[in-house]
Amino acid sequence: MQACMTNVAAASFSLPHNLVQTDVRTIANRYAAQLQLCCPQSSISHAVAQKVHAHMITSGFKPSGHILNRLIDIYCKSSNLLNARRLFDKISDPDVVARTTLIAAYSAAGNSNLAIDIFRRTPLSIRDTVFYNAMITGYSHNTDGHSAIKLFCNMRRDNFSPDNYTFTSVLSALSLIADEEKQCQQLHCAVVKSGTGLVSSVLNALISLYVNCASSPFVSSSSLMGSARKVFDEMPNKDELSWTTIITGYVRNDDLDSAREIFEGMTEKLVVAWNSMISGYVHHGFFAEALEMFRKMNKLRIKQDEFTYTSTLSACANAGFFQLGKQVHAYILRTESKPTNDFSLSVNNALVTLYWKCGKVKEARKVFKEMPMRDLVSWNAILSAYVNNGSINEAKYLFDEMPERNVLTWTMMIAGFAQNGSGEEGLKMFNQMRLEGFEPCDYAFAGAITCCAGLAALDHGRQLHALLISFGYDSSLSAGNSLITMYARCGVFEAAHCVFSLMPCLDAVSWNAMIAALGQHGHGAKALELFESMLKEQIAPDRITFLTVLSACTHVGLVKEGQNYFNLMSGLYGINPDVDHYARLIDLFCRAGRFTEAKQVIENMPFSPGPTVWEALLAGCRIHGNMELGIEAAERLFDLMPQHDGTYVLLANMYANMGRWNDMAKVRKLMRERGVKKEPGCSWVEVENKVHVFLVDDTKHPEVKMVYDYLQELGLKMRKLGYVPDTKFALHDIEIEQKEYALSTHSEKLAVGFGLLKLPVGATVRVFKNLRICGDCHTAFKFMSEIVEREIVVRDGKRFHHFKDGDCSCGNYW
Repeated sequence: MQACMTNVAAASFSLPHNLVQTDVRTIANRYAAQLQLCCPQSSISHAVAQKVHAHMITSGFKPSGHILNRLIDIYCKSSNLLNARRLFDKISDPDVVARTTLIAAYSAAGNSNLAIDIFRRTPLSIRDTVFYNAMITGYSHNTDGHSAIKLFCNMRRDNFSPDNYTFTSVLSALSLIADEEKQCQQLHCAVVKSGTGLVSSVLNALISLYVNCASSPFVSSSSLMGSARKVFDEMPNKDELSWTTIITGYVRNDDLDSAREIFEGMTEKLVVAWNSMISGYVHHGFFAEALEMFRKMNKLRIKQDEFTYTSTLSACANAGFFQLGKQVHAYILRTESKPTNDFSLSVNNALVTLYWKCGKVKEARKVFKEMPMRDLVSWNAILSAYVNNGSINEAKYLFDEMPERNVLTWTMMIAGFAQNGSGEEGLKMFNQMRLEGFEPCDYAFAGAITCCAGLAALDHGRQLHALLISFGYDSSLSAGNSLITMYARCGVFEAAHCVFSLMPCLDAVSWNAMIAALGQHGHGAKALELFESMLKEQIAPDRITFLTVLSACTHVGLVKEGQNYFNLMSGLYGINPDVDHYARLIDLFCRAGRFTEAKQVIENMPFSPGPTVWEALLAGCRIHGNMELGIEAAERLFDLMPQHDGTYVLLANMYANMGRWNDMAKVRKLMRERGVKKEPGCSWVEVENKVHVFLVDDTKHPEVKMVYDYLQELGLKMRKLGYVPDTKFALHDIEIEQKEYALSTHSEKLAVGFGLLKLPVGATVRVFKNLRICGDCHTAFKFMSEIVEREIVVRDGKRFHHFKDGDCSCGNYW
């Protein structure tokens, strides 16, 4: 072909320059013949056409309409729209062929406005059906279904008869916007009346229309798929597109059984149909069926492509079939010796995802590094690997190295910071995302709000809530769930409940978050009521649900109810309790002082008790002074977690409560010998968008002296109401006066005192502490709330305490 084009180019310059002595018709025929040879389109044919065109200009030849049309067509098909338009504009009165060619070219290039301009400036007298088809097709290709339908109606009004190409395009256009069954039926009737109802391309487009409309929430999916099936069954000649469209339609509309029925009836096993079935099974979580299809496909020696492999690898990744995924990887390497770039890119992206989802981040990184080419999907996949592995620093380094980013990239990083306890970094990332011109999606908002929950940054969380509404995401499920958790963890239970009540739809995460909020704030009975409402709404509980329910029972001492729900897990819902569920049950028994039952549960566990179980037992022994069992639990924890400071602190405190100061000293000496450092207790309060942190016996806060003076003044009023410092919580062998002073310097008291001084009169004081609240502080806050006539909310490491009018929401059960 290249030699042929070269000969044509040479011949184009042998045309005579003396046009007067040569027959013009003969020359025109020569030009036309040479242009006719410029097909199929290629860079060579485009260059030849340009030389022929140049020769016409230099020789003074004035081409006729059909030659000009041929040149315009070549330029358009070679994507040289600039030359095509220049040539078109030089024609005083372009015919309908030139106009149609340019409309089709502009539409294909996405220049709808230029195509529309030519269409509108074309007189009705020269238009024909092909001309209308080009514009309808242009609208359809550029996803402007409404304009395509409108033009189709105008075409019929102007008495132009639609043909099979018209209906193929207009059916495709309607499939973009149809949301009612009658719309499909009306156009179906028009097809039948036109006599094009036996043309395969028209029938395929009609099936596609019914299939796409079936996905609309305003129609009956089964009815429309029934109409699509009827068209399919009555087709005289089915081609590859017919089979794949109907199978894909059933898959998309969640009817895998019908899809499989059609698939099994295929006379020719088409790769696209196999891929559709495998993808459908993967999408609906039927991983075993998807992998069985892949095996069968291989057995029948049907050639797999990149779509087959990506779906199969996705099945392995989501099902956790690491070894099988490795086998598929090896099979690809063995059978695909010269993969195309597109093949390599999509399959390698799927492999990165496979390895990280199976916990093999190192292998995922190796695949990523060896990829011959990467796209944004590749970078996001490896970023997901590090984020989900908890390697947030490595993820940040990778993020900084990325050549490009999208909203998903930013959202993953924000969520990663939130999940790994780096809330401040997550909020900085959210702000940076907006500064760089990216509009956050609802998932990005959910991540940022989760950061606020971890930081207990209520004011910032409220600002994000307002921004969320202004962006139109107030109905978002993920954002709503994060708001429930944020408000609950910031101590504003009423706002959490309001968000839950106003959410348009709820999932298991929503119910779990609200049940957890009720339990943490001391509303155990209401938490159980909500759980029962969840069951009535036919929302299936999961392992998280039962963790929240057991915690709610623990916080208010509902031992019998907690036992019953624990037994329901496996008995009714088929959920086998894990170590966290057993730890909650042990905690439930121990807080109630029922150590015999707690020991029986530990002895009968189907696996070895983990640290959380022994921690629950030790904490219960601390509350009730059960030294013997507490020492046993501590010794188990020393073996399992020798560097965990909490065990030493609890055991030392138990000895101190019993007045066994020598034993307490031995525990502290053991801590020093093992290099274990106690986590310092700290409390913080947010005032005017600034977080103020206080430590025990704090001297560094710039206004701490004023706080001490205020607490001393408040203490005098409290004593008049009957408050007596409970010195058993001063865990040092010192004089009574020194113990009372030590109690007055606890971090939570300092934070509450600062909040009472600085927050507006009547405003709720919300204080957060990293450790369990001190018993004396708990008593003191009840007196404070009565004296200052304000609500004081304290969140410690376990739960919330709402102090109001001299009482606490925990009912002194904590």
